[in-house]
Amino acid sequence: MPDVVQTRHGATVLMCAPDGPPVVDEQSAVDLIGTLWGQDVQWLALPVERLGEDFLVLRTRVAGAVVQKLQQYGFKVAVVGDIAEQVEASTALRDFVRESNSGRQLWFVRDEAELDARLAAAA
Repeated sequence: MPDVVQTRHGATVLMCAPDGPPVVDEQSAVDLIGTLWGQDVQWLALPVERLGEDFLVLRTRVAGAVVQKLQQYGFKVAVVGDIAEQVEASTALRDFVRESNSGRQLWFVRDEAELDARLAAAA
């Protein structure tokens, strides 16, 4: 299944396929940005299946580097999928997710239904 651009609640979202290239570092983010060049995409919905194993380990700084690179190019990011186990195991990650979810640039959502609800509320 390929990545698909969709309009959801007034926002243009790239719904990334779970089986696409993994996002493991800044270069992965740049590669993803390259596929979007010239398209009017506001949000990237990244399934947790696409994230490298170090993404949710905050001490590796992978999440920060990837998200910062995407945001530098004007993209907002929604990580879609269940990360409850990782959040439960890490106070730092729990705080990062809570802080991110209170903002407008990076969200962690359980599924597409939660993403739709957040986008509708933001519209």
